[in-house]
Amino acid sequence: MSSPSKRREMDLMKLMMSDYKVEMINDSMQEFYVEFNGPKESPYQGGVWKIRVELPDAYPYKSPSIGFVNKIYHPNVDEMSGSVCLDVINQTWSPMFDLVNVFEVFLPQLLLYPNPSDPLNGESAALMMRDRTAYDQRVKEYCEKYAKPEDIGGVTEENSSDEELSEDEYDSSDEAVAGQADP
Repeated sequence: MSSPSKRREMDLMKLMMSDYKVEMINDSMQEFYVEFNGPKESPYQGGVWKIRVELPDAYPYKSPSIGFVNKIYHPNVDEMSGSVCLDVINQTWSPMFDLVNVFEVFLPQLLLYPNPSDPLNGESAALMMRDRTAYDQRVKEYCEKYAKPEDIGGVTEENSSDEELSEDEYDSSDEAVAGQADP
């Protein structure tokens, strides 16, 4: 029988091997960010989000904590904290599920099929029920404003205590702009 820490390691490796960009927050393999793309054929298509994942000590017997770092307009995601209201993660989690399930099934399903009757964002739920076209437009506006692929590297949490810059952030400094000549 494998220990929870071994399972954590295995699930994390599986996630990385599934071509998800994973950025560790610390060395414990319990907290990390995952780059998540909005599902095709949805108003979220083209959006890219940084998802914070925290694995409890009892993972996989206890569900991971999942939250959007950059803003998303969705009835089941708290706009301020990024917390996700998702039954599979919050109530019906099973050790049979793994991290790949979260990013390939649960989150895409959440974005494709919002549940406005159990909202964390009441304003978005009300708009979705009242005017689906206006809701879809607002989703697209949020994607443009907060979830562009080039913005994902620069998104950090306000309460983050990690002051170090990643290599990507060093590379994306003003050097590229400074090297261009005026026409």
